Amino acid sequence: MRRFSIFIGLLVVMCYASCESKEHENKEETKFLVSSPIQKDTSITKDYVCQIHSIRHIELRALEKGYLQHIYVDEGQHVKKGQQMFHIMPNVYQADLQKAKAEAEVAEIEYKNTKLLADGNVVSANELAMAKAEFDRAKAEVTLAETHLGFTDIRAPFDGIMDHLEAREGSLLDEGELLTTLSDNSKMWVYFNVPEAEYLDYITSAKKNEKQAVELLMANNKKFNQSGVVETIEGEFNHETGNIAFRATFSNPDGILRHGETGSILMKVPLDKAMLIPQKATFEVLDKKFVFVLDENDTVQQREIVVGAELPHLFVVEKGLSLNDKVLLEGIRMVKSGEKIHYDFEKPESVLAHLDLYTE
Repeated sequence: MRRFSIFIGLLVVMCYASCESKEHENKEETKFLVSSPIQKDTSITKDYVCQIHSIRHIELRALEKGYLQHIYVDEGQHVKKGQQMFHIMPNVYQADLQKAKAEAEVAEIEYKNTKLLADGNVVSANELAMAKAEFDRAKAEVTLAETHLGFTDIRAPFDGIMDHLEAREGSLLDEGELLTTLSDNSKMWVYFNVPEAEYLDYITSAKKNEKQAVELLMANNKKFNQSGVVETIEGEFNHETGNIAFRATFSNPDGILRHGETGSILMKVPLDKAMLIPQKATFEVLDKKFVFVLDENDTVQQREIVVGAELPHLFVVEKGLSLNDKVLLEGIRMVKSGEKIHYDFEKPESVLAHLDLYTE
């Protein structure tokens, strides 16, 4: 019985030693893929939340007090420049015009009679001048009455689309009361805020005198079918947010965009001589990014990096690496810091070519 126990023990020891030997051999045979960062001119696409405004968006208000007699348009309707939209009851203003015309006729007769007398030296030149002034005043009253009467017809000042009706037929309007709003959506102004650092990069770039092309991502997460350009930058920063407003202009031939919409501006930002590494070579610890770097003894060492921007499958590294560093690409979960490994080195150009991305 004792010999049997010893025999079993020897078998266990031999099996353990054999397994340990095989595990050691397998570990030694494992080779890891290593590469270096690559420096390349590329670009990233930054997105900014934006507000979409009509190129012209105005309020239409009553210019005279009175009853709203007719509404010739409807909400959401496209109107043409000069098209009649509202009509305020004109009775009072028509009466004022008739009164002004009658007074102007009287003043004209008096002026002509005074002129005849002045030509015969019956009245003085001062009396003629007074009659002429009274006639001019009466004509001015006619013009003013005609203007007030004209204000009872409210017409579209430009081609546009109507918004909500704020008054109904029969309503008593005060002077200046809001009737509706009108938007010219042929072009759209899109406003977005840019942080100070990014503004400085933009304004000091070599292409600062060229209009920057941008795209618009609409609220349904689809790109608008027209590209736009950045045309203006506001004069000062918002001291609370540290941002400055940019304005891009988009053509809107199909009328898809409306005043008050939101979306995101997509703007390409060039990166000169950016240091790139594959995203798969990194790992996170407490919201910080790390890579494994090989030292001169082929030992992996954990190193923190600072990522400046993100591209499809790539990170732009700002700090933590040099172009000569050897970075572990695969198997980062199979090693630990301080461990010596066997590896195959792949040129960074080859690594980049096998990634599914496009760079400029």
